[in-house]
Amino acid sequence: MKSNINLKEKAHWVWQETLAIHRRSPETRLASSLSAVEIYVSLYYGGVLRFDPKQPKWEGRDRCIFSKGHGSISMYPILADLGFFDLEELQHVCEAGSFLGGIPDPIIPGYETLNGSLGHGLGVGTGMALGLNRKGSDSNVFVVTGDGELHEGANWEAIMFASQHKLDNLHLIVDNNSISMLGYTDDIISHSDLSARLTAFGWDCIVVDGHDVLAVQSVLLKMKGTRNNKPKALIAKTLKGRGVPNLENEPLSHIINPKPELLDILLGNKESGKL
Repeated sequence: MKSNINLKEKAHWVWQETLAIHRRSPETRLASSLSAVEIYVSLYYGGVLRFDPKQPKWEGRDRCIFSKGHGSISMYPILADLGFFDLEELQHVCEAGSFLGGIPDPIIPGYETLNGSLGHGLGVGTGMALGLNRKGSDSNVFVVTGDGELHEGANWEAIMFASQHKLDNLHLIVDNNSISMLGYTDDIISHSDLSARLTAFGWDCIVVDGHDVLAVQSVLLKMKGTRNNKPKALIAKTLKGRGVPNLENEPLSHIINPKPELLDILLGNKESGKL
């Protein structure tokens, strides 16, 4: 079911909420989360995913795995806004007693898996897709990874397995922000021909501007509606730390925390520290 929500406005709101969370809880990874905002908004507000906030483990749901767990802090306001948990919880991220941590845990309503160690989400999602197929389910599986995460070899085992078993209910979304923990991915292991590599492994692959929320939504809906015995991949070209001066596309943005004063300016706070 397509949503009538203004996706551009919603993406800006999620961007702001992500900054506010990081302002209160600097343990969170800001740059990695900001690059994927439009991906998350398209999935959850764009009519792509089938879900029920009141029944997070509903059998008929589509499964969405945030393999880049540290980069999914932007999902916290989305899940709260949709009713998976109370909005008040956003005030307590990383506090003792809160289920919202710097690295998400499956105790959070709406999360499917443990999302700490990188490189395993696609394998888990592939297994889910196979199981759903064998049960005759029409549910789909979406896996969001970072591009640096694809340096992990387990991903390529999953990529080969998915193609071998014709898992056309499996959809990989790569947050292709071109920056790993300590520099540009092309200086470590190049992803300049990622689309060609995935195509060679038997996947359908589409490259899109990952910050054009309407384009991302359109491609995801098309992917979900296509059953052709091939797994699908969307490579979203994004900017790490998007919209934050001295963080956006900075090679060390993964480990940089913007100054609180800058966040206050971006959030429009007149008094430093007042959110």
